[in-house]
Amino acid sequence: MKRILILISILLPMAACTDGGHRLNGDGKVDLKVLYVGGQPDFETMGARYRADTIEASVIARMASFEAFLNEKFTAVKAVRGDDYTPEMSNDYDVTIFDGRPPVIEPARQGYDSKGNSLYKRARLLPYDFDRACITIASMGEVVTRAIGTKNDWYCLCLDEHAHHWVAEHPIFHGPFPVELPTEMRPTPEDAKHYTYFYDAPLPDSTLMWQVQRNGYSEKRDALIGMVARPWGYVEAHDSEYISSGVCAKTIDAVAIGRHGNFFHWGFAASPADMTEAGKQVFANAVVYISQFNGKGILVRKDNDRISTREYIKEEKYLATMEPYEERVGWTLEANEEGLAKQQEARTKQRKGGKLTSEEQYYLNFKPQTPMTLEEYLQRYETEAFEVLGTDLEKYPAYYDENTPYFYGGDGSYTLVIDEDCKAWGIDNHDVRLLDKAIGCLEKGDEVERAQRVLDRYTLCSFGTPKAWRNWYNKYHKKMFFTESGGWVFMIDGPATLPGNDFYAKKRARQEAEETAVAAMTAEQETLGVPTYENPVCVAAKWVQGPDKGKGQIELSFALYKGFHVYRTVSDKDPYIVMTVENSAPYGIRVGELIAPPARPFGNPGTTVYEDSFLLTIPVTAQAEGPVTCTVGWQACDDKICIPPQTKTFTVMVK
Repeated sequence: MKRILILISILLPMAACTDGGHRLNGDGKVDLKVLYVGGQPDFETMGARYRADTIEASVIARMASFEAFLNEKFTAVKAVRGDDYTPEMSNDYDVTIFDGRPPVIEPARQGYDSKGNSLYKRARLLPYDFDRACITIASMGEVVTRAIGTKNDWYCLCLDEHAHHWVAEHPIFHGPFPVELPTEMRPTPEDAKHYTYFYDAPLPDSTLMWQVQRNGYSEKRDALIGMVARPWGYVEAHDSEYISSGVCAKTIDAVAIGRHGNFFHWGFAASPADMTEAGKQVFANAVVYISQFNGKGILVRKDNDRISTREYIKEEKYLATMEPYEERVGWTLEANEEGLAKQQEARTKQRKGGKLTSEEQYYLNFKPQTPMTLEEYLQRYETEAFEVLGTDLEKYPAYYDENTPYFYGGDGSYTLVIDEDCKAWGIDNHDVRLLDKAIGCLEKGDEVERAQRVLDRYTLCSFGTPKAWRNWYNKYHKKMFFTESGGWVFMIDGPATLPGNDFYAKKRARQEAEETAVAAMTAEQETLGVPTYENPVCVAAKWVQGPDKGKGQIELSFALYKGFHVYRTVSDKDPYIVMTVENSAPYGIRVGELIAPPARPFGNPGTTVYEDSFLLTIPVTAQAEGPVTCTVGWQACDDKICIPPQTKTFTVMVK
């Protein structure tokens, strides 16, 4: 538990924030205006079928429970359905509580960049600059706020009814509504023990807890399930704070209650009708507490919920041991044993004339899997380190320890790579001296490319001169902090408007560069050149949108120099090379059969050619925007010469 105790001690100064001076009035209420946005039923609907009227009745009852409770605690309360909410409505309230899904203001988008890399953008329900104080209930932290970069991400929809490892000094446990927490020692969640490699000591058998709601999904199987957020990098600056964990299927410090900027994550799912008295009082205090962050907004933006932090090194070190490898081998052997037993049962049933279920049909053809070798295991789970260390497990701990200051996790999902630039300089990438070194190199004209890579990688700035970099550094370096969850960059402890705090600056620049590159590529590809004797075949490619969204065609235009031809088909008696068109498309884009005009006969029966100019079309159906790669191959000949075979590849962005 050493790690958790350290975490809590770090947070104590932050937890010294007050409730903003709010006190109970003569009616026992706090003078706050609260907007409640409802829409969730009181039971879990994923994977289950409920009648529409059953769901609607539950939504109405849940909204009534929240509205009545909030009216007991605050002087002005309004309840609306999520469908009726607009972000502007929050401007008239001190706190907005999201317990339902508002309308989408920017739909989810899945596509690809010009290089074919998959891109996914979440549906956005709030403006990027939304800074009104709010509380999100359970999974609404993910649904409502993740698209604008909060740390209240979906680590696991598995939060039950008890809280543990709370910051006891935090204001929400002290007022203005009085709180009495009936605590008790309860068994430490078994699932947390699966992650003991994250901690400096074994977890105890029991943990101090208090009950937030009367029923959780472990007791009431159809209960609405709570959500915990990832703990790694949750607290890095003054705009976020861990407040409590809770019983769940993840790590012992998963965030059940926390704050990121003006967004308060209440991961527990119950309505006030099913909260304990302590739960209701703490929740009411949370409403008061978050009200003081009205207009504050977010500083650090977490764009990638699977971004690595240095905590991940602990897992990598553990995975490079025999224990997890042997465990995975054991899983395979157990699965083989179970599969063979079920196969025998299915065969016996089949021999007796019984009708097999779909599962029994599956096991009828079951084939045991071969367990991974140690080499295969390390290649999968220790990709970067395996290339250096192979199967020598004794070397892995030192490898991770020695390179800890230089690991970079800003790209991909749970990926850590050694930053060779930092390692060459021997400077920890979390040390602000790294920026000083890079700027100094720019000023001296020394290792300029490396210095520019470092500044591009670890800041959100794009200054054009060494002097501008130096002025920025000299002004703000004492207020800089490093964020891993926010992209492995240095930021400045202060307003989001400070230079270096614009999280979307580089994203906008990358998007503009990508759009410019695609536009230039498209213009070049669509331009059909003028053929010459030396270059007798010109080809252009373009996307032609059809009348319906997601349907169109790629047009390949050809122009040939006078007297030259290319081969559409070739007889087995001729030595010529036939023209080819090969296509490659990412998932979600279906490429149809090539449509070609008639070609004229040439020479032996079966050989046909194209001359002058012609057009090939490729029908495409696209569920998402993305690149289709077309590679065209041909051999051009006239009556005197045959040009060696040529190919040209186009990347056509379809919509």
